[in-house]
Amino acid sequence: MQPVSRPSGRRAIAAVLTLAFLCFYIWAVIALGERIPQHWLAQLAFYGLAGVLWGVPLLPLFSWAERGGRDGS
Repeated sequence: MQPVSRPSGRRAIAAVLTLAFLCFYIWAVIALGERIPQHWLAQLAFYGLAGVLWGVPLLPLFSWAERGGRDGS
């Protein structure tokens, strides 16, 4: 049986920063979405990309948060 490790403080910080980023990101997508032409193809492309690309800026944050548990920093 392996000992249970305590979650690092980095995960808590990453969780708060993720929520803050997502609030800003959703606001920005809504604000920019109002300026998209009212054509279904333009809206599909914009919201499709916005729905996928939200994770890209968070990848370094997640990597940083996970790194804290392994090397003890």
